Amino acid sequence: MQKRDLGLLVAGAALALDQGSKLFFLYSLGLASWATHCGEASARAFALLPFFNLRMVWNCGISLGLFQFHSESGKVFIATFVMIASGIVGWWLWSAKSRWAAAGLGLVLGGALGNLIDRLVYYGQVADFFEFHAFGYSFYVFNVADAAITIGACILLYEWLLKPEAPTVTGQEE
Repeated sequence: MQKRDLGLLVAGAALALDQGSKLFFLYSLGLASWATHCGEASARAFALLPFFNLRMVWNCGISLGLFQFHSESGKVFIATFVMIASGIVGWWLWSAKSRWAAAGLGLVLGGALGNLIDRLVYYGQVADFFEFHAFGYSFYVFNVADAAITIGACILLYEWLLKPEAPTVTGQEE
């Protein structure tokens, strides 16, 4: 299997898992009605574990709720930015040098496309619903796409910063 094929497979899996989870949580469990305004977390939460809730948030910003855009022009800007960034990541994936880099880029691409689909379907908003909390602090509410982007970025950082380079042959004259 080519590196880019692995990356595209990972991107497709991340995208399918993201969109499938959103459809399930929004419509099968009815979380879509829990929050109505962009950027506002629902008052309702369903505790799954002592440190993990389902809580609905419509996010108008980028991953993890950063840089909220409430105006129509802001929503168009962020959707356009995500399309351009997805194209760059796709181009980078096409020329990935390792399987790990291809998998990391695939996660980033699949997550970005998952959130882009939300922006196009839900008028510039992204559905987020996973919330970790501990010691009185609640972390950002996120979705599968955000997790894929974060894990993919960590894999890419590992590849770039920590993975030792392959040994090179020295002493050869060209």
